[in-house]
Amino acid sequence: MKIIDLRSDTVTKPSLGMKQAMWDAEVGDDIFNDDPTVKHLEAFVAEKLGKEAALFVPSGTQSNLIGIMMHCQRGDEYLVGQEAHTYKWEGGGAAVLGSIQPQPVHFENDGSLDLNKLVDYIKPLDDHHPRTKLLCLENTQAGKVLPLAYLAQAKVFCTEHHLLHHLDGARVFNASVKLGVDVIEIAKHFDSVSVCLSKGLGAPIGSVLVASKDQIKEARRWRKVLGGGMRQAGVIAAAGIYALENNIQRLQEDHDNAQLLAKLLSEIDEIKVEIQNLQTNILYINVPKQHSENLSSILKEQGILIPKGKRVRLVTHLDVHREDIFTVVNQIKKYLKESQLKMVT
Repeated sequence: MKIIDLRSDTVTKPSLGMKQAMWDAEVGDDIFNDDPTVKHLEAFVAEKLGKEAALFVPSGTQSNLIGIMMHCQRGDEYLVGQEAHTYKWEGGGAAVLGSIQPQPVHFENDGSLDLNKLVDYIKPLDDHHPRTKLLCLENTQAGKVLPLAYLAQAKVFCTEHHLLHHLDGARVFNASVKLGVDVIEIAKHFDSVSVCLSKGLGAPIGSVLVASKDQIKEARRWRKVLGGGMRQAGVIAAAGIYALENNIQRLQEDHDNAQLLAKLLSEIDEIKVEIQNLQTNILYINVPKQHSENLSSILKEQGILIPKGKRVRLVTHLDVHREDIFTVVNQIKKYLKESQLKMVT
Protein backbone atom coordinates (compact mmCIF):
# COMPACT_ATOMS: atom_id res chain seq x y z
CA MET A 1 0.00 0.00 0.00
CA LYS A 2 1.32 3.43 -0.93
CA ILE A 3 1.44 5.85 2.00
CA ILE A 4 0.14 9.37 1.33
CA ASP A 5 1.43 11.45 4.22
CA LEU A 6 -0.08 14.92 4.57
CA ARG A 7 1.01 15.55 8.15
CA SER A 8 4.02 17.70 7.18
CA ASP A 9 6.58 18.35 4.46
CA THR A 10 9.21 17.03 6.87
CA VAL A 11 8.23 13.45 5.99
CA THR A 12 9.79 13.42 2.50
CA LYS A 13 12.16 10.60 1.53
CA PRO A 14 15.46 11.21 -0.31
CA SER A 15 15.24 10.56 -4.05
CA LEU A 16 17.62 8.20 -5.83
CA GLY A 17 19.56 11.19 -7.15
CA MET A 18 19.90 12.61 -3.66
CA LYS A 19 21.03 9.27 -2.26
CA GLN A 20 23.65 9.02 -4.98
CA ALA A 21 24.92 12.51 -4.14
CA MET A 22 25.20 11.48 -0.50
CA TRP A 23 27.04 8.29 -1.45
CA ASP A 24 29.52 10.22 -3.61
CA ALA A 25 30.10 13.03 -1.08
CA GLU A 26 33.68 13.93 -0.26
CA VAL A 27 33.98 14.28 3.51
CA GLY A 28 36.31 15.48 6.24
CA ASP A 29 36.01 16.52 9.87
CA ASP A 30 33.75 19.56 10.00
CA ILE A 31 34.80 20.45 13.55
CA PHE A 32 38.28 21.00 12.12
CA ASN A 33 36.65 22.83 9.19
CA ASP A 34 37.95 20.05 6.94
CA ASP A 35 34.75 18.83 5.29
CA PRO A 36 34.71 20.15 1.70
CA THR A 37 31.08 19.30 1.06
CA VAL A 38 29.89 21.16 4.16
CA LYS A 39 32.02 24.16 3.16
CA HIS A 40 30.52 24.02 -0.33
CA LEU A 41 26.98 23.95 1.08
CA GLU A 42 27.64 26.87 3.42
CA ALA A 43 29.21 29.00 0.69
CA PHE A 44 26.39 28.07 -1.70
CA VAL A 45 23.61 29.07 0.71
CA ALA A 46 25.38 32.26 1.81
CA GLU A 47 25.72 33.38 -1.79
CA LYS A 48 22.16 32.38 -2.64
CA LEU A 49 20.77 34.51 0.18
CA GLY A 50 23.21 37.37 -0.27
CA LYS A 51 24.98 37.03 3.07
CA GLU A 52 28.69 36.87 3.94
CA ALA A 53 28.73 33.48 5.62
CA ALA A 54 26.66 30.47 6.65
CA LEU A 55 26.63 27.66 9.20
CA PHE A 56 25.26 24.15 8.64
CA VAL A 57 23.39 22.75 11.67
CA PRO A 58 21.35 19.61 12.37
CA SER A 59 17.92 21.22 12.77
CA GLY A 60 15.82 24.31 12.25
CA THR A 61 15.22 24.53 15.98
CA GLN A 62 18.95 24.76 16.60
CA SER A 63 19.44 27.20 13.73
CA ASN A 64 16.85 29.60 15.14
CA LEU A 65 18.19 29.20 18.68
CA ILE A 66 21.73 29.97 17.56
CA GLY A 67 20.43 32.95 15.59
CA ILE A 68 18.77 34.37 18.69
CA MET A 69 21.76 33.63 20.95
CA MET A 70 24.28 35.23 18.61
CA HIS A 71 22.20 38.43 18.55
CA CYS A 72 21.22 38.60 22.23
CA GLN A 73 22.84 38.24 25.62
CA ARG A 74 21.48 37.04 28.97
CA GLY A 75 18.71 39.37 30.10
CA ASP A 76 17.91 40.58 26.59
CA GLU A 77 14.55 40.19 24.90
CA TYR A 78 13.28 39.33 21.44
CA LEU A 79 9.94 40.27 19.89
CA VAL A 80 8.17 37.31 18.31
CA GLY A 81 4.74 36.12 17.16
CA GLN A 82 2.49 34.41 19.70
CA GLU A 83 2.14 31.37 17.41
CA ALA A 84 5.65 31.59 15.93
CA HIS A 85 7.77 28.47 15.72
CA THR A 86 10.66 30.16 17.54
CA TYR A 87 8.36 30.92 20.47
CA LYS A 88 5.77 28.14 20.68
CA TRP A 89 7.27 25.09 19.02
CA GLU A 90 10.95 25.02 19.94
CA GLY A 91 10.83 24.06 23.61
CA GLY A 92 11.44 27.57 24.93
CA GLY A 93 15.11 27.15 24.06
CA ALA A 94 16.02 30.82 24.00
CA ALA A 95 14.72 31.27 27.55
CA VAL A 96 15.90 27.89 28.86
CA LEU A 97 19.38 27.83 27.33
CA GLY A 98 20.09 31.47 26.49
CA SER A 99 18.34 33.32 29.34
CA ILE A 100 16.78 35.45 26.62
CA GLN A 101 13.22 36.53 27.24
CA PRO A 102 10.62 36.26 24.47
CA GLN A 103 8.02 38.99 24.16
CA PRO A 104 5.17 37.34 22.23
CA VAL A 105 2.84 39.48 20.13
CA HIS A 106 -0.31 38.36 18.32
CA PHE A 107 0.02 37.79 14.60
CA GLU A 108 -2.17 39.69 12.18
CA ASN A 109 -4.36 37.63 9.86
CA ASP A 110 -1.72 37.79 7.11
CA GLY A 111 1.04 36.37 9.32
CA SER A 112 2.71 39.73 9.97
CA LEU A 113 3.32 41.58 13.23
CA ASP A 114 1.75 45.04 13.28
CA LEU A 115 4.72 47.41 13.47
CA ASN A 116 2.61 50.15 15.05
CA LYS A 117 1.68 47.79 17.89
CA LEU A 118 5.24 46.50 18.23
CA VAL A 119 6.45 49.93 19.31
CA ASP A 120 4.57 49.52 22.58
CA TYR A 121 6.42 46.28 23.34
CA ILE A 122 9.91 47.78 23.06
CA LYS A 123 11.14 48.29 26.60
CA PRO A 124 12.74 51.60 27.65
CA LEU A 125 16.38 51.48 28.68
CA ASP A 126 15.93 50.93 32.38
CA ASP A 127 17.47 48.46 34.80
CA HIS A 128 13.97 47.25 35.66
CA HIS A 129 13.42 45.87 32.14
CA PRO A 130 15.01 43.37 29.81
CA ARG A 131 16.74 44.98 26.84
CA THR A 132 14.75 44.62 23.63
CA LYS A 133 17.35 43.61 21.07
CA LEU A 134 15.79 41.54 18.30
CA LEU A 135 12.73 41.16 16.10
CA CYS A 136 11.99 37.62 14.83
CA LEU A 137 9.66 37.16 11.87
CA GLU A 138 8.52 33.96 10.19
CA ASN A 139 8.13 33.42 6.43
CA THR A 140 6.08 31.49 5.55
CA GLN A 141 3.89 31.76 8.63
CA ALA A 142 1.34 28.92 8.66
CA GLY A 143 1.83 28.85 4.91
CA LYS A 144 1.21 32.58 4.47
CA VAL A 145 3.77 34.74 2.68
CA LEU A 146 4.91 38.11 4.02
CA PRO A 147 4.76 40.80 1.30
CA LEU A 148 8.05 42.36 0.21
CA ALA A 149 6.70 45.83 1.04
CA TYR A 150 6.08 44.73 4.63
CA LEU A 151 9.59 43.28 4.92
CA ALA A 152 11.02 46.61 3.77
CA GLN A 153 8.95 48.43 6.38
CA ALA A 154 10.06 46.00 9.08
CA LYS A 155 13.69 46.62 8.17
CA VAL A 156 13.22 50.38 8.53
CA PHE A 157 11.41 49.77 11.83
CA CYS A 158 14.35 47.77 13.17
CA THR A 159 16.83 50.43 12.08
CA GLU A 160 14.84 53.20 13.72
CA HIS A 161 14.54 51.28 17.00
CA HIS A 162 18.06 49.84 17.02
CA LEU A 163 16.87 46.24 16.73
CA LEU A 164 18.51 43.33 14.99
CA HIS A 165 16.32 41.34 12.61
CA HIS A 166 16.11 37.52 12.32
CA LEU A 167 13.97 35.48 9.95
CA ASP A 168 12.76 31.98 10.65
CA GLY A 169 12.81 31.11 6.96
CA ALA A 170 12.17 27.40 7.32
CA ARG A 171 10.01 27.63 4.17
CA VAL A 172 11.49 30.81 2.71
CA PHE A 173 11.87 29.17 -0.70
CA ASN A 174 8.13 28.51 -0.74
CA ALA A 175 7.72 32.22 -0.13
CA SER A 176 10.09 33.18 -2.94
CA VAL A 177 8.36 30.83 -5.39
CA LYS A 178 4.96 32.22 -4.44
CA LEU A 179 6.17 35.81 -4.88
CA GLY A 180 8.03 34.97 -8.09
CA VAL A 181 11.24 36.58 -6.84
CA ASP A 182 14.74 35.41 -6.06
CA VAL A 183 15.09 34.46 -2.39
CA ILE A 184 17.74 37.15 -1.98
CA GLU A 185 14.95 39.75 -2.30
CA ILE A 186 13.50 38.38 0.95
CA ALA A 187 16.77 37.73 2.79
CA LYS A 188 18.18 41.22 2.19
CA HIS A 189 15.80 42.68 4.77
CA PHE A 190 17.26 40.60 7.63
CA ASP A 191 20.51 40.41 9.59
CA SER A 192 20.19 36.63 9.75
CA VAL A 193 18.04 33.95 8.14
CA SER A 194 17.48 30.32 9.08
CA VAL A 195 16.74 28.05 6.10
CA CYS A 196 15.43 24.49 6.51
CA LEU A 197 16.62 21.90 4.01
CA SER A 198 14.45 19.04 5.31
CA LYS A 199 10.97 20.39 4.57
CA GLY A 200 9.74 21.04 1.04
CA LEU A 201 13.26 20.91 -0.37
CA GLY A 202 13.35 17.23 0.51
CA ALA A 203 16.68 16.72 2.29
CA PRO A 204 16.59 14.21 5.18
CA ILE A 205 18.23 16.49 7.75
CA GLY A 206 19.73 19.90 8.29
CA SER A 207 19.26 23.67 8.28
CA VAL A 208 21.57 26.56 7.41
CA LEU A 209 21.94 29.86 9.24
CA VAL A 210 23.21 32.82 7.20
CA ALA A 211 24.50 36.15 8.50
CA SER A 212 27.67 38.27 8.52
CA LYS A 213 31.11 36.66 8.95
CA ASP A 214 31.46 37.94 12.51
CA GLN A 215 28.00 36.72 13.45
CA ILE A 216 28.61 33.27 11.98
CA LYS A 217 31.90 33.07 13.87
CA GLU A 218 29.89 33.62 17.04
CA ALA A 219 27.23 31.17 15.81
CA ARG A 220 29.83 28.46 15.27
CA ARG A 221 30.82 28.68 18.93
CA TRP A 222 27.18 28.40 20.04
CA ARG A 223 26.66 25.40 17.75
CA LYS A 224 29.46 23.62 19.61
CA VAL A 225 28.07 24.61 23.01
CA LEU A 226 24.64 23.30 22.04
CA GLY A 227 26.01 19.97 20.91
CA GLY A 228 25.49 20.63 17.21
CA GLY A 229 29.04 20.04 16.07
CA MET A 230 29.26 17.30 13.44
CA ARG A 231 32.17 15.34 12.01
CA GLN A 232 31.89 13.80 8.50
CA ALA A 233 28.76 15.83 7.88
CA GLY A 234 29.39 16.09 4.15
CA VAL A 235 27.21 12.99 3.73
CA ILE A 236 24.13 14.96 4.75
CA ALA A 237 25.37 18.31 3.40
CA ALA A 238 25.42 16.69 -0.06
CA ALA A 239 21.70 16.06 0.28
CA GLY A 240 21.19 19.75 1.02
CA ILE A 241 23.18 20.78 -2.04
CA TYR A 242 21.18 18.40 -4.21
CA ALA A 243 17.92 19.79 -2.77
CA LEU A 244 18.91 23.38 -3.52
CA GLU A 245 20.03 22.53 -7.04
CA ASN A 246 16.97 20.45 -7.96
CA ASN A 247 13.98 21.07 -5.71
CA ILE A 248 13.32 24.81 -5.48
CA GLN A 249 11.27 25.53 -8.61
CA ARG A 250 9.32 22.29 -8.19
CA LEU A 251 7.82 23.75 -5.00
CA GLN A 252 5.23 25.29 -7.31
CA GLU A 253 3.87 21.76 -7.81
CA ASP A 254 3.24 21.52 -4.08
CA HIS A 255 1.41 24.85 -4.13
CA ASP A 256 -0.71 23.71 -7.09
CA ASN A 257 -1.54 20.42 -5.38
CA ALA A 258 -2.60 22.27 -2.24
CA GLN A 259 -4.90 24.44 -4.36
CA LEU A 260 -6.38 21.36 -6.01
CA LEU A 261 -6.90 19.70 -2.64
CA ALA A 262 -8.61 22.83 -1.31
CA LYS A 263 -10.89 23.05 -4.34
CA LEU A 264 -12.00 19.43 -4.15
CA LEU A 265 -12.48 19.46 -0.38
CA SER A 266 -14.51 22.66 -0.56
CA GLU A 267 -17.07 20.73 -2.62
CA ILE A 268 -17.76 18.50 0.41
CA ASP A 269 -20.45 20.07 2.59
CA GLU A 270 -19.13 18.64 5.86
CA ILE A 271 -15.61 20.00 5.35
CA LYS A 272 -14.86 23.70 5.80
CA VAL A 273 -11.74 24.82 3.98
CA GLU A 274 -9.82 27.92 5.09
CA ILE A 275 -9.23 28.90 1.51
CA GLN A 276 -8.49 32.51 2.42
CA ASN A 277 -5.28 31.44 4.18
CA LEU A 278 -3.98 29.14 1.45
CA GLN A 279 -0.99 30.63 -0.34
CA THR A 280 1.65 27.92 -0.52
CA ASN A 281 1.66 24.24 0.48
CA ILE A 282 -0.13 24.41 3.84
CA LEU A 283 -3.91 24.04 3.98
CA TYR A 284 -6.19 24.16 7.02
CA ILE A 285 -9.55 22.45 7.09
CA ASN A 286 -12.23 22.20 9.76
CA VAL A 287 -13.78 18.81 10.41
CA PRO A 288 -17.12 18.28 12.23
CA LYS A 289 -16.58 17.35 15.87
CA GLN A 290 -18.18 13.93 15.47
CA HIS A 291 -15.60 13.04 12.81
CA SER A 292 -12.52 14.68 14.33
CA GLU A 293 -11.16 11.45 15.81
CA ASN A 294 -12.46 8.78 13.44
CA LEU A 295 -11.52 10.43 10.15
CA SER A 296 -7.79 10.24 10.82
CA SER A 297 -8.01 6.62 12.01
CA ILE A 298 -10.09 5.42 9.04
CA LEU A 299 -7.85 7.19 6.51
CA LYS A 300 -4.80 5.63 8.13
CA GLU A 301 -6.23 2.21 7.33
CA GLN A 302 -6.20 3.28 3.68
CA GLY A 303 -2.60 4.52 3.84
CA ILE A 304 -3.48 8.20 4.22
CA LEU A 305 -1.93 10.04 7.16
CA ILE A 306 -3.44 13.27 8.50
CA PRO A 307 -3.47 14.77 12.01
CA LYS A 308 -6.41 14.26 14.36
CA GLY A 309 -8.56 17.15 15.49
CA LYS A 310 -11.29 19.55 14.46
CA ARG A 311 -8.88 21.99 12.76
CA VAL A 312 -6.52 19.94 10.63
CA ARG A 313 -3.35 21.06 8.86
CA LEU A 314 -2.64 19.34 5.54
CA VAL A 315 0.75 19.82 3.90
CA THR A 316 1.66 18.91 0.32
CA HIS A 317 5.23 18.02 -0.67
CA LEU A 318 7.34 16.24 -3.26
CA ASP A 319 6.11 12.78 -2.25
CA VAL A 320 2.47 13.79 -2.76
CA HIS A 321 1.44 13.75 -6.42
CA ARG A 322 -1.60 15.05 -8.25
CA GLU A 323 -3.25 11.64 -8.43
CA ASP A 324 -2.79 11.27 -4.66
CA ILE A 325 -4.97 14.33 -4.13
CA PHE A 326 -7.90 12.63 -5.84
CA THR A 327 -7.30 9.47 -3.79
CA VAL A 328 -7.40 11.43 -0.53
CA VAL A 329 -10.59 13.29 -1.45
CA ASN A 330 -12.34 10.15 -2.62
CA GLN A 331 -11.49 8.33 0.61
CA ILE A 332 -12.80 11.25 2.69
CA LYS A 333 -16.03 11.24 0.67
CA LYS A 334 -16.33 7.48 1.16
CA TYR A 335 -15.86 7.78 4.91
CA LEU A 336 -18.44 10.56 5.24
CA LYS A 337 -20.95 8.68 3.11
CA GLU A 338 -20.56 5.50 5.14
CA SER A 339 -20.84 7.49 8.37
CA GLN A 340 -24.07 9.06 7.16
CA LEU A 341 -25.49 5.65 6.25
CA LYS A 342 -24.66 4.32 9.72
CA MET A 343 -26.48 7.26 11.30
CA VAL A 344 -29.54 6.64 9.17
CA THR A 345 -29.67 2.93 9.94
